[in-house]
Amino acid sequence: MIPFSVLDLSPITEGSDAAQSFKNSLDLAQHAERWGYRRYWLAEHHGMPGIASAATAVLIGHVAAGTSTIRVGAGGIMLPNHSPLVIAEQFGTLESLFPGRIDLGLGRAPGSDQVTARALRRNLMSDADEFPQDVVELMDYFSGEQRQSVRAVPGAGLNVPIWILGSSLFGAQLAAALGLPYAFASHFAPTQMMQAIALYRANFRPSARLDKPYVMLGFNVFAADTDEEAKFRATSMQQAFVNLRSGRPSRLQPPVADYWDRIGPQERALLEQVLSCSAIGSPETVARDMQAFIERTGADELMITSQIFEHAARLRSYEITAQVHQSLA
Repeated sequence: MIPFSVLDLSPITEGSDAAQSFKNSLDLAQHAERWGYRRYWLAEHHGMPGIASAATAVLIGHVAAGTSTIRVGAGGIMLPNHSPLVIAEQFGTLESLFPGRIDLGLGRAPGSDQVTARALRRNLMSDADEFPQDVVELMDYFSGEQRQSVRAVPGAGLNVPIWILGSSLFGAQLAAALGLPYAFASHFAPTQMMQAIALYRANFRPSARLDKPYVMLGFNVFAADTDEEAKFRATSMQQAFVNLRSGRPSRLQPPVADYWDRIGPQERALLEQVLSCSAIGSPETVARDMQAFIERTGADELMITSQIFEHAARLRSYEITAQVHQSLA
């Protein structure tokens, strides 16, 4: 059976704060390590009231320090927000502190709205078009025989695995051209998933970092002891996504029993599309849906995300998913 991993947005729930979110993230990572998940990734977002992982490298260090074997990384760092040298130094530092356990996933979106992106102030012009060059520059900083005169210290000569993240065909093409592993954001943008996978695999060029294509896919899981409870827990994420798409991002809200009846056909269609790469239900339901997804996509790894309001229920969802993984194996 393919590996399962964890994607954590370090959600800030209604009535709570970032400090509690960080405690919950570390607790989830420690459980995930015991349950056999391969890696634990955190994502860079800015200006989001419900996401606490803006200082992604700092939080990676917190999680890595509190665990011992699970790989910890970024899923991802939004490279247009940063100088490649700064990211090389940050992740060179993390790799030096936690050798053999750090991953670096790179995305080209700002991870925020345009006003917040301007406030980050790297460059008021669009940096997204420079993303391929920035990736190559960053890879060179980690090289033992770099071409640039500036050195990343720490960073130079360290083996930090680099992934390309994407939700469109652009990332698939870049990952294939550079011979890097590819992670597709099918957990929230599944529309071009199959086309992106096919494009990446067909055009992959072996590299010193990777000899054959490797695809990791985002997958939502809301697992509980019954289908009814799982559907109830999933309404927190559904509210968050509708609020975000409506221009009013919020903290993660408590689940609502009749949420599906409260929204209109446009919101339902949006959620049906967004949640097309998901498993919501009891262990049996989750096992069936996950197996079908793996068979349909040929994924090499799944990155499981579970935006659930109550921390105990979120832990239970990941525990059930780990048990499903063992049963499928």
